[in-house]
Amino acid sequence: MSVRKLKPITPAQRFRVVNGFDAITTDKPEKSLLAPKKRSGGRNNTGKMTMRHVGGGHKKRYRIIDFKRNKFDVAAEVLSIEYDPNRTSFIALLQYKDGEKRYIIAQNGLQVGQEVISGASVSPEVGNALPLSSIPLGTIISCIELHPEGGASIARSAGAFAQLMARDGKYATVKLPSGETRLILATCMATIGAVSNSDHQLLVSGKAGRSRWLGRRPRTRPVAMNPVDHPMGGGEGRASGGHPRNRNGVPAKGYRTRSKTKASSKFIIERRKK
Repeated sequence: MSVRKLKPITPAQRFRVVNGFDAITTDKPEKSLLAPKKRSGGRNNTGKMTMRHVGGGHKKRYRIIDFKRNKFDVAAEVLSIEYDPNRTSFIALLQYKDGEKRYIIAQNGLQVGQEVISGASVSPEVGNALPLSSIPLGTIISCIELHPEGGASIARSAGAFAQLMARDGKYATVKLPSGETRLILATCMATIGAVSNSDHQLLVSGKAGRSRWLGRRPRTRPVAMNPVDHPMGGGEGRASGGHPRNRNGVPAKGYRTRSKTKASSKFIIERRKK
């Protein structure tokens, strides 16, 4: 994977950094795995705007991703590595021995023609999916289930990975991308390797219009608002706005909003770093 810095032939391209897409092998998605994706524009069922800064953007079709990897002990060949407009990571098209095709999140280093497989007794190689009970300690993993058969929900974005630290009884200790260390049931599935497109963090859009293509509308800085609109608004001249907080007055930047009575707190060994 690589990034390209464009020549400054226009003001917008002066700082633009784009993905090299050298890992992508095709630009035609698998038709049988596409689904329509309806846009709400941030409105609810009565037409009222309930989510700000959402609307517009290029039309997309959803790629149906296999997050469960529940086709056990059947080998699949990687047919292509593709771009997915709905996520930051790349996706891989698999074709199983019985002819079925599925999309999965592509791991870093996954190659076209490579065979991947999921199951409890398979080897811990990049792209293979195993339960946490079968993965060697210290292994870099991604696409982790939080509940058995619930589908991957942790470490799915570009470049994300977690590390399997220990096992004790029916639980495995996993260090998550946020820095949090927590217990996860050892029967949960995870995929070997880090997620692809780790250079995503280096990209620079170059112009405001590109945010509009992605469906993001402009946002107003709270310090530029009036006191009636935001706690940080108002003041004479360029007032700093006071302590950072959201529209409802809840402090930001370090204030812990997690409920002290949350049931899953007993599974967290070490909180994420501030």
